[in-house]
Amino acid sequence: MGERDRAGSQFDVAIVGGGMVGASLAVALGNTGLTTLLIESVAPGAGAQPSFDDRTTALGNASRRIFEALDVWPRIAPEASPIRTIHVSDAGRFGFARLVAEEQGIDAFGFIVTNRTIGAALWAKLQDVKGVTLRVPARTESVEIDADHVRIALIDDRTGAKERVTARLVVAADGAHSSVRAAAGIGAEVEDYDQIALIANIAADRTHDGTAYERFTPAGPLALLPLHDGSWGLVWSAQPAQSARLLSLSDESFLAELQSTFGWRAGRFVKVGKRASYPLKLSRASTTVAKRAVLIGNAAQALHPVAGQGFNLGLRDAAMLAELLAATRAAAASAPTAASVENRGNTDPGSEELLARFEAWRSGDRNGVIRFTDGLIKLFGDRRPGIGFARDLGLLLFDLAPPAKSALARVSAGFAGPAPRLSRGLSLR
Repeated sequence: MGERDRAGSQFDVAIVGGGMVGASLAVALGNTGLTTLLIESVAPGAGAQPSFDDRTTALGNASRRIFEALDVWPRIAPEASPIRTIHVSDAGRFGFARLVAEEQGIDAFGFIVTNRTIGAALWAKLQDVKGVTLRVPARTESVEIDADHVRIALIDDRTGAKERVTARLVVAADGAHSSVRAAAGIGAEVEDYDQIALIANIAADRTHDGTAYERFTPAGPLALLPLHDGSWGLVWSAQPAQSARLLSLSDESFLAELQSTFGWRAGRFVKVGKRASYPLKLSRASTTVAKRAVLIGNAAQALHPVAGQGFNLGLRDAAMLAELLAATRAAAASAPTAASVENRGNTDPGSEELLARFEAWRSGDRNGVIRFTDGLIKLFGDRRPGIGFARDLGLLLFDLAPPAKSALARVSAGFAGPAPRLSRGLSLR
């Protein structure tokens, strides 16, 4: 195939990765006046698109407000199942806790939605926004960062044609194995939980009542999440050998083992859909910013799915970054001659000042969520004598403590630091 040279293509922001977080950022930057390039290697409708599969995501209310502000929620809402109650239990022991949305003065704690639904809604919206250029399917051949701009070499996966572009800021939204993070010289610590998440859709002999279950078993947490059609989304974390065995079982044997492990609170399990699995690790970048580069979503931190906080955290990353970037465009529009040295940090989307502010504003939330999810896995995985009793006693005390329940109900809004405007239902500016 021939080479196509577009060395003159210049953008304010280049987003590498068009999964749920990267696409959300692109939608947020649309119509701001910033020129944005979104690069994604797999077409959104392709069956091989890993970001938009049948895995489920628990959207907190802050995430719902972000999608409402971006005018994406109307496309998601018809297939979103509200979480009215959360039931947490320690399998084989006496500890449990129950949170009811009505007792917290809210309609729901959040909503369960398939990733496929979220992805389709975001990419449909991308067709409407202005200022966003799409390169899909395309992959980055190289990313070179210098003091004033970022040079990106792309390859069109359909034709093999090459393209060169420049941007003032590159955003890594390309997952836990981010090539952009590596190009920016940012390292990451990875902790293997020695668990595999098995996912499937489950039908029972009765429809759900909006309860989300999190049951901690000796092998790992088992989550049963209410779906919009009355069925359940299963996320069953277990050690690799057990997960392999569960995947190999017949449907009847699998349902019987699930019934034995989970119990009968959801009724009798009668059908299981296609089963899939993926490994569980904690990946945490040493920093989320570098020269003219910023990390969001799984490129910054990839979490265990327990408590369903990973995407909500990444979406808040995108919302805050969009807010800061929109401010640079507004500053440039109000002061066209702001290229002077003293004002450059206010108008340059890749300035050190903007990136330092993003890092500072997001660090408290990021660190809090990482500690929370990692702590849950380690607490319920601790088999030392006496720990189980103390853990279950703590669950029961939590169940009797309204202030503690209220605090936990607010987790999806962020642990610390300023809340993005979009998460409060406000416009970027």
